[in-house]
Amino acid sequence: MIGLLVNNKEMKEIEYLLKREMEELLLDLDNSRIDGLIKRAMEERYEILLGIYKRTATKAEVLKYMRILKKGTN
Repeated sequence: MIGLLVNNKEMKEIEYLLKREMEELLLDLDNSRIDGLIKRAMEERYEILLGIYKRTATKAEVLKYMRILKKGTN
């Protein structure tokens, strides 16, 4: 495990970057033109980013970014 010291302004910037990237991934995951293998890699990346975001955000903020899988998809 690696520790990281950041000030409040830096933490807000990190949160902004995480949210922005997760939003982009969510949009791309809904794109039917993207291949399944690539989508799987994107889903793995999304889970990693969400895990990082969970360490700093409130539960209410995290719920906004929780993925709801549609029936029939993995």
